[in-house]
Amino acid sequence: MPRPKIGLALGSGGARGFAHLGVIKVLKDEGIPIDYISGSSMGALIASFYATGLDMDQLYKISSAFKRKYYLDFTVPKMGFVAGKRVKDLIRIFTHGKNIEELNIPVAIVATDLMSGEKVVFTKGPIADAVRASISIPGIFVPEKINGRLLVDGGVVDRIPVSVVKDMGAELVIAVDVSHVKTNTEITSIYDVIMQSIDIMQMELVDHRIVASDITLRPRVEKYNSRAFTNIEEIIKIGEDAARKHIDEIKKRIEQWKGT
Repeated sequence: MPRPKIGLALGSGGARGFAHLGVIKVLKDEGIPIDYISGSSMGALIASFYATGLDMDQLYKISSAFKRKYYLDFTVPKMGFVAGKRVKDLIRIFTHGKNIEELNIPVAIVATDLMSGEKVVFTKGPIADAVRASISIPGIFVPEKINGRLLVDGGVVDRIPVSVVKDMGAELVIAVDVSHVKTNTEITSIYDVIMQSIDIMQMELVDHRIVASDITLRPRVEKYNSRAFTNIEEIIKIGEDAARKHIDEIKKRIEQWKGT
């Protein structure tokens, strides 16, 4: 019996984005196929790692070792504090230097053109370049230059890229929103100021756009700030819990689609 093509739209949210891994694991365990994935920022990183073919155990191990010091290479501030070469090398290693079109599952990586304000969607070309562009938090990472365009974080223009995965051909879209703002959070550095500002600005955007997905998972990760790289195991577990809570609904939607 035919089934809908299922698309996963993974949103941005810094370290909170590790919840995406928990969601993917539960979908896999429950036999829910993933046909397409779109990702902004951390969502793009997780999407490309998973679609490379790494198994869940490997992904969980990699994420547990993902400490800030491994990928933040500080530079003299001109366009950002972090040069981003280290994280780009890391992405290249884990995705075996592949191009996006070589991934096991079609993936779309979202970035923002800083000059035109346009959304830029990568479905081919080097994974490391596209993901590095997508995670370039404005003011923190030096923007990535690709084809003459100056690119920053995909979350600036499309925090949870539902429309992108629909354009790829998804007929049933599961969106994962890890963008809840941690209120009364401790603000102690310029990093905190920038991240909290971006989170607040995009709250309303997400509320308007989220209706476009068929099912929205909201792992309750708001108590962690976007740089909580010390709580990765807990964040992944919250992603698993959120997916389990919605499994019956997802299966029901698939069945209803079959019946139409």
